[in-house]
Amino acid sequence: NWAKGHYTEGAELVDQVLDVVRREAEGCDCLQGFQITHSLGGGTGAGMGTLLISKIREEFPDRMMATFSVVPSPKVSDTVVEPYNATLSVHQLVENSDETFCIDNEALYDICMRTLKLNNPSYGDLNHLVSAVMSGVTTCLRFPGQLNSDLRKLAVNMVPFPRLHFFMVGFAPLTSRGAHSFRAVTVPELTQQMFDPKNMMAASDFRNGRYLTCSAIFRGKVSMKEVEDQMRNVQNKNNSYFVEWIPNNI
Repeated sequence: NWAKGHYTEGAELVDQVLDVVRREAEGCDCLQGFQITHSLGGGTGAGMGTLLISKIREEFPDRMMATFSVVPSPKVSDTVVEPYNATLSVHQLVENSDETFCIDNEALYDICMRTLKLNNPSYGDLNHLVSAVMSGVTTCLRFPGQLNSDLRKLAVNMVPFPRLHFFMVGFAPLTSRGAHSFRAVTVPELTQQMFDPKNMMAASDFRNGRYLTCSAIFRGKVSMKEVEDQMRNVQNKNNSYFVEWIPNNI
């Protein structure tokens, strides 16, 4: 459970993990930050994961800390104490993380079954979706582009208040294995899919709330003008879903 991971067994192991982190960091020419993938439902990812994040924060206070956190869901839960583990972890993430991408198992299962047409999704299939999200978020770091952003720029543009750094991720195109090679998708289609609740990696309907900020990352041969026009369209058509006190928040 969380207490074991954070205070007893995890605390005994964390120094060895930090040694490995330190060694990797020393091998970097220009370290920008850390990306941590963990689940908030168990003891290891939640308890020891948040302990590791706070220790890295102590040692590298000026580097970015991005976490990809798998949040538990009551519909696909296998442990009674998952909500407690998640609640205790969120406090740590509020304090020690710069950007947290919230992913949840219920949404991943739904995407696998509804969109990808997998009758019995395995953990490998769910992890494949998470890896696609991570690849999309870090694509600007790895490839040249017209408007490149890195982890720090993303946080500067997306986080209006330091404690509000929890992001929902939408991903497009999501197509079943047999269909993806047969159709080209246009920028309007991609944008529409990207904001579709069925393509969100967290099972929380954004139509019940409002967007503070958004970041749209396109990959491939895409016209910047088309993207800008499309983003303007999204804001004009759905301006009730965007807060009015942050102008141009996409």
